[in-house]
Formats: sequence, C-alpha cells, structure tokens
Amino acid sequence: MLSVLLGGPRPTTDRRRNPLWRFRRLLFLLGLFGLGAILGGVLVLSQIELDLEADDIGELAQTTYVCTAEVREDCGPDVATVQFSAGEDREIVSYEQIPDVVIWAVIATEDKDFFTHHGVDPWGIGRAVYQDVRDQSASQGGSTITQQYVKNAFTGADRTIVRKLREATLAVKLEREWTKEEILGRYLNRIYFGRGAYGIQAAAQSYFGKDVEQLDLADAAFLAGLIRAPSRADPAIDPDEATRRRATTLVRMVADGYITQTQADEANQRDWSTTVPNTERGGLGEVRGAAFGSEYFVEAVRQELALLYPDGALYTSGLRVYTTLDPELQRAAFTTAAEVVDPTVDPDDPAASIVAVDATGLVLAMMGGYDFEQSQVNLATGRAGGGSGRQPGSAFKVFALAEALEQGYSSGSLFSAPSSITIPNANNGADWVVSGGGSPDGYRDLVDGLRVSSNVVYAQLMVELGPQSVVELSQRLGVTADLPEVNSLVLGSGEVSVLDMAAAYATIANQGVRYQPVFIERIEHPDGSICWYPSGGTCASGPGRSPTVANALEPAIAQQVTFAMTQVVEEGTGQAAGAGLPWPVAGKTGTTQDNRDAWFVGFTCDLTAAVWMGHTGAPGEPVRTMADFRGESVSGGGLPAELWNAFLQKVVVSEWAQGNEPCEQLATRVDSDGLILNEQLSTTTLPFCLEQAQPRDGAETTQPTTTQPSADSSTQPDQTATQPATTAPATTAPCQPRPESGGLGGAVPPGEDPTAEDPPAEEEP
Repeated sequence: MLSVLLGGPRPTTDRRRNPLWRFRRLLFLLGLFGLGAILGGVLVLSQIELDLEADDIGELAQTTYVCTAEVREDCGPDVATVQFSAGEDREIVSYEQIPDVVIWAVIATEDKDFFTHHGVDPWGIGRAVYQDVRDQSASQGGSTITQQYVKNAFTGADRTIVRKLREATLAVKLEREWTKEEILGRYLNRIYFGRGAYGIQAAAQSYFGKDVEQLDLADAAFLAGLIRAPSRADPAIDPDEATRRRATTLVRMVADGYITQTQADEANQRDWSTTVPNTERGGLGEVRGAAFGSEYFVEAVRQELALLYPDGALYTSGLRVYTTLDPELQRAAFTTAAEVVDPTVDPDDPAASIVAVDATGLVLAMMGGYDFEQSQVNLATGRAGGGSGRQPGSAFKVFALAEALEQGYSSGSLFSAPSSITIPNANNGADWVVSGGGSPDGYRDLVDGLRVSSNVVYAQLMVELGPQSVVELSQRLGVTADLPEVNSLVLGSGEVSVLDMAAAYATIANQGVRYQPVFIERIEHPDGSICWYPSGGTCASGPGRSPTVANALEPAIAQQVTFAMTQVVEEGTGQAAGAGLPWPVAGKTGTTQDNRDAWFVGFTCDLTAAVWMGHTGAPGEPVRTMADFRGESVSGGGLPAELWNAFLQKVVVSEWAQGNEPCEQLATRVDSDGLILNEQLSTTTLPFCLEQAQPRDGAETTQPTTTQPSADSSTQPDQTATQPATTAPATTAPCQPRPESGGLGGAVPPGEDPTAEDPPAEEEP
C-alpha cells in the first residue's frame, strides 16, 4: 500500500544481476581464507622467540685506547696516544651517564611517544605497509625507537614486509622484557652517527671532542638530527644541512615541552667553529708524539696486541692499554739521535737507534726510526720490526766473558796478546788469522782484554769455550736472534737487534735476573679483568710478576762482568759514555768490519740503554761504511758512546730520574774465583814484538787486518787445541824490551790509544 501511495508498485530487484551476489560464495571463501591467514600469521609471529643473549651489549665492537706511561688510569680518547678500531669507534656508556638533554632530543626527533607506547606505532606500521604494497619496497618510515633497536640488534635491515612484521612482533616482546631506560640506553650505544662513530659517546668525541656527560642542548639537538642520515649533515661537509637538522630537533623539543623557545633560539645561534674537524685516518691513524718517533713503538704494541687478540679482536674489544713508553725519555732518545745524525735531512748521514729499558724490563724509550710514513721498518727490533739484525761487533765479547766465568774460569786468566795471531783449524778447518789488541807484555787477562777490546785475546777464549756455549748463554740472557755457532761470533759476526742487546745487558745489570722486555704494563678489559705485562702473546699473573727467566746468570758472575765493563768506561774504549754523568756506568763498545755498524751498550743502576749507528741501505745493496763520515771513522767508542752519554744526560734531569733514587755504585765484584788459564804467561817473555808498538825512530804505526771464519759455515771449527799457537808478526824496527807488569790489566803499548777499539771482524756475506 505504501508503494501505491508513493506512486505505484516498487520495481522488482534481480539479485542475480548483482556481481557481488553472483560471487558471494567465492568471496565468502576468500574472506575465510584471509581471516585464517591473518590468524595464522599472528600465531606464527607469536611463536618467534626473542633471543636476548644474541644481543650482548658488551659484545659490540668497541674502540681500543692505548696510553703512554704517564697515564696510570682512565685511559680514554682524551688522553690516548692512539686508538684502534675496525671502522667503528665505540665506547659503551651507561644510561645514567647520558644527559637528560640528549634523551629529550632523541625522543622528540625519533619517537615522541616512546615512553607511552608498547613497542609499536600502529599508524606508523600501517603507513609503512601501504607503501610496501604500492611501491613494492619498504621505503616508508614510522618505526619506533624499539623497532629501530630490534632492526639493528636482531632482524637486520632487509626491506620486506615479513621483516617489518617480525620486527614489530619482537618489539612488543622486547618491551615486556626490558625497561624503557634499558632499551633507550642500548639504542644510543649502538646506532651510527657518522664519521665511523657508533654510539653516543664516540659521537660526542668525534664531533665535539668531549665526553657524553658534557654535551649541551645545541650539541644534543645536532646529534639527534644526525640519526636518520648522518653522512648528509656533517658540519665539515654541509654546515647548512647540519644547521637545518639541529633546528628541526629544537622545534620538536619546544613543541613537546622539553625546552623553551628562548633556549631553542640560543642553541640555534651556535656556529660550527668549535666542531672537531673530520680527519680521515690511515695506517695507525693519528698518533700523539709522532714527532718523536712514537709510531714505531705504537706499531710494536699493535703487533703484541694482535698476538693476544687475533682475527681483528684488538680493534673491537674496547681495551684500555697502558704502555711502558715514557714520553719524556722517548723525546730525549729521538732528539739525541736526530740532532746528530738524520738521514731524512742529509742522505749521507747514517741512522741511529736508541732503546732504554728499566730494571724490570719495561721499555721506556725506543728510537726505531725517523719518519714512519717514509719507512715502517723499526731499526730497534730487527727482523720483528720488518728489517734485519745488525752485527754487534765487540759488544758480543761480554757474553764470552760471562760464559768463561760460568764454566769456572777466572777473569784473571791470561792469553797471548801479540798484534796478530793465527789459530790453526779454527776457521771451518782452515787457519784463523785475527789481529788487534796486543800488549807489550805479550799477554792480557780477560778484564784487560775487554777494556781495550782485544780481538786476539777473545778469539782464543772463544776457541777455548766453544761457540755453542756462548750462543746458549747469550740467548739465556735475552738475545732472541738466531746466531751462527762459529768462532767469529765473539767478534760480532752474528746479527742481533738493538732491543736484544739492551735486554741482555739489562740481565747483567740485574745481577743475572732476566726480565722479558715488554711494551705494555697492563691491559684492562671491559669486564674488569686485567692482562699484566704481555709478551709473546701471554700474560703474567699480576703486578708483582716474576721474571720470565729467573737467575739466568749467577749474581757473583754478573758482578764480575759488571766490574770488567766499568773498566771499559773508566779507562778503556768507552770513556766517552761516562763523561760528566753523576751515576756510575758500565758498558761495552762494538764496531764491525769497515765500520758498517757501531755500538755502545751500557747501564747505570736503574737503566740500560743500547745505541746503534749505521747506514740502513736498500735491499740487495751492500751496507755503506762509516769509515769516512764527516772526515772521521765511526767506531763504538766515538759517536755511539757520545750519543749514549747525551741521552743519559737528558735522563738525569728527567721526571723519571727524579722518581728513582740515584745510586753511588754498581754491584761489582773485583775478586775473581776459578781456574786461571795460562798463568805461566805472566812470567814468560814471548819472543816477538808488537806491530802496535811505536818503533824507536817514532815512525807511525800501521793497523793490522783481520780474517775470520764464515758466519754461515756448516762445519764447526776444530776445538781440540786448548792453547792456540801464535806466529810472530814481522816488524820494521828493533824491538823494545817488554815492560815488567802483571796482575789485572796489562800496560798499554806506546802509541796505543786505549779508547780506540780494535779492528773488528770482517762482516759476513
């Protein structure tokens, strides 16, 4: 009726013509399938486990900091000599260390509802999913801080819908496990801020050179604005973009009530003049003290760390490394060498290396080179530093003396001392002709032979002892190099490093107690554990460490050797080393054939130092001689002894010296126990004259030559003759009668300079 009243009957609707009605069953099935898929997806996602152990914040790559000896604690970016990182500068800080202004800036910029939502922002997720469907890529943002953290720590950054759904699920679960503060703290320690800086502390240091606790409003707003795309807003690259990012964050902070407009305006006025420049690091990166050669020491430290933390772990472990290098002594060693010889300034200059160790083996100074960028070869560490060892010359005689005393011989043992001597069968079966160190008495004892560096005396001693025993003792004292077991070794035919010689002489100074030389005092790990005095990839037990080798030499023997070395400095070839020093000194000179290498190695009560000089040469080229350097021939008693003295003069006035009680005398022992060899020589006039002796007519003397065994001989010399035969050298003038003298230390022949070292052994091929 109503239809009639309104104008007639209602037209009949044909439902079969409605497409929805026609496909109602299919649509119903599709709806059921979609609902099931959604429910199934929710069920599957709910089964995803949150593996919190997979995100150990302590396992994040953290920067390692290396500090020199004056830094006793809190080694960090503001005091470090160098820092090691694998492209990630990171230092973990606690949530409590992060200022409120940083928290506010990050929340306002990245997730304003962070403290109220439960891990996800539904509207943000909806926008992201819509864009994924339309553009087939996850290009839309909208993630909460919790989701960003999950992406970095658990799911990765694959741009797929599945990853985003998984990320959202884990974010909800994460907020059930951790507090908001814990999530935010971990987030700020993990995210990237540009310049290789991961985490808020590294960012504060990289951009502003300050710790996170010191960040102010302008700093915090800028860093918060970096999070989305840090490389585009570096003030060193695009200060306008950096300013825009900071302003955007400040606007949001005002809108959210964290700061006032006045505070925002003030922060916006800050320019970028105080920002730390962005410097690209290569190699070791920036090293403090590089002007004084500290890079060579740092590289030695890096190599030691690589043994302890292989596979790049040293760059990611967040270590605090406290080294032994004393910056003042390092400066003294470098300037001492560079002021006298510097091949980077004058190519005709030889190079020099100085190593100083204290009484417990701590390497206080190491002059390993002049310019690390030009050459990374460490002259102080030999083969370990990328170069080769150098021949020690007569500095090796000290080890033969120590071995003789250990075998029970007296330092008062006598040996024939002509100007030249032939030792049968001692040169790989051939005769060995040795020259230098004769005496008008016709003999010298071992102390006097060391004083004047007598080749003829110590060659005979070496045959008596056997080279193998001397090699073993030198290595027991601290020489790590492989040495040839040949008689000529006593005259310096082997190759050693400057560090080796310093370490071995330090054992004698320590009355026979050997400490392994170390570059690192301790390493502190992020978990609080400590590695003490690492050497060779191992750690000592603690600060009261025991020496690597205890009692390498009996104290009485070390004291006798020390006495003989004091005679070298007081009356012999090393007098230039002790001149003007307030401390007693013991040491030994060394010069190789044709003056290619020259040494002085010595010690005071608390410090041992080794000085080497020589031309470095190029691979495949012969080493140049120093026989005519600036018109003079360089020998161990000359420039090296003078450099040693100049270095010690600087040490005397250093802060290190002020912290050590000065000593008045070294531990020496004059009395010589043991069997006296060839005692009859003191009452026998030998039937020859010395070439060194000045003829009656005052004619100048000539310097003899020396031949010796080959260092690479495979056959050992004949050791059957206990007292080698001698041959009388020819003379050109009537002989003078032998003066009557005896006891420790023979008379110096007329015309002989006791400070002039004997002709050294010929350098081996």
